[in-house]
Amino acid sequence: MRFEHTKVQQPMRLTTRTIQLIIAGLILAGLLAAAPAVLAQDGGGNVPPDGVTDDEVNAIAKQLYCPVCDNIPLDVCGTAACADWRDEIRAMLVEGRSEEEIKTYFVERYGRRVLATPQREGIDLLVWILPPLGVLVGAVVLILTIRRMAPGALGVTDEPAAPLAYDGLDPEYVARLEREVKEFST
Repeated sequence: MRFEHTKVQQPMRLTTRTIQLIIAGLILAGLLAAAPAVLAQDGGGNVPPDGVTDDEVNAIAKQLYCPVCDNIPLDVCGTAACADWRDEIRAMLVEGRSEEEIKTYFVERYGRRVLATPQREGIDLLVWILPPLGVLVGAVVLILTIRRMAPGALGVTDEPAAPLAYDGLDPEYVARLEREVKEFST
């Protein structure tokens, strides 16, 4: 029987240089994968020809609710009417109107319900006053109720309790009971 000598393959050893090349390749692949997303961004530095950015329009639009939809801010509403109103805000900004003038225009045209934040005047002032006032009144009522329900709970006193009456009970049993209570409480 003849034995042939077979060569056992040694596992591949990674040298420092090989590891550095692998890491560099992974970093390059990650940068190339992220490049389309980075290039798709508008950069934020591009100002439209009219000089008014979408951020300026949306800063005002988020303070207004869509007059057609229920409880949807104008800046996120997807209806065509809201897109027209945002364009209207843009046109007013190009004309040089202030934020307050634009909001007043929308209130005059659609009513106070378009404002995201109620005005601090007239009947709308109650929206600002009543909630904190309600919390304050509720706290006072809660404190008074707790004091009435447990009069001694807020102030602990060391006054001895009134003596108990054991009429009709065996005196030996009462004495034993009092001894056990004293032992248990000490």
